Amino acid sequence: MMIGQRLYRARKAAGLSLRELGLQVGLTHAAIKKYEDGKATPTSTTLLKLSRALNVRTEYFFRPETLVLDRIEYRKHSTLSRKRLEAIEHEVIDQIERRIELENLFPSPPVAPFASMLDFPASVTDYGQIEDIAEAVRKAWDLGYEPISDLVDLLETHGIRVFMVDADEDPRFDGLAAFVNRMPIIVVGSHWPGDRQRFTLGHELGHMILASRLASGLDEETACNRFAGAFLFPRQSVRKELGDHRRTIEPKELALLKETFGISMLAILLRAHDLGIVTPACKSCQVKLFRMKGWLITEPGKPVPAEKAHIFEQRIFHALAENYIGESKAAELMKMSLADFQSVRTLKDPDIAACQ
Repeated sequence: MMIGQRLYRARKAAGLSLRELGLQVGLTHAAIKKYEDGKATPTSTTLLKLSRALNVRTEYFFRPETLVLDRIEYRKHSTLSRKRLEAIEHEVIDQIERRIELENLFPSPPVAPFASMLDFPASVTDYGQIEDIAEAVRKAWDLGYEPISDLVDLLETHGIRVFMVDADEDPRFDGLAAFVNRMPIIVVGSHWPGDRQRFTLGHELGHMILASRLASGLDEETACNRFAGAFLFPRQSVRKELGDHRRTIEPKELALLKETFGISMLAILLRAHDLGIVTPACKSCQVKLFRMKGWLITEPGKPVPAEKAHIFEQRIFHALAENYIGESKAAELMKMSLADFQSVRTLKDPDIAACQ
């Protein structure tokens, strides 16, 4: 039955129908359905064909644990098809399983547990309160008011595992937040520029921090956007950079602040509006300019570098160095052939291989 469940999940992650997968491996859709339902067991030859078609190693079908995403919160998911959502969720579960399997091999947990913030008000009745909450999180994490250079590393340090999904073929996916066995995770599209990734990470952190606290009159997506802006560019820093009141803000000024704080020019403009630094009329005028210039789609200037979720790969080599795993297991966890993994491990340098 476990093979069937994993086959179903891998097929969904690949976005294939029963018939499409059957055509790739030379079987009927009915035969694939029997495997998924546990009514038949594929031979080793068939498993090899399935693993190639689904881009997984055969070991994948024999992993003992199956996880479920709980309390999923998507950012901008309304236009995604159910098929695409399923594919994303199953791909994420595969990444989480490999991550948990690796972490369980360490003598002591390599990740600190996520500490829920308990000092916040039980009910948030005004968007302005979110500024205080974002500042409280920054204080608890000893961030001060400086720009956050590596947001993924920061979240990982505080017990939130971050995963990247290559959703380049579907630009409607930004990210999601969820829990697996009470473990918080955030997923972000790897194809987006850094400023959009960072805002998505902040937005999804907002879902975790604000969960069950928002009064009925507040929109959760708006609240999480406000949290993301306040967390990435706190009001003290905004006022320091822009002042308390402005008639307008030069686009170049927004571009320079984007480079410093790693959030979009538009997000900075909206921060200035939220804090009363610019008037609604000024904001509307600037947004109209952005729309006319096409900056709502692609902003001018140097793009913010993309965030990197490197923790998993780093821990694989940590485990390898300490002999918690061997090369074959490391290659399996990284979904690579042994030969490809050995090239990565040695940096294609034979002198490194001689020292191992």
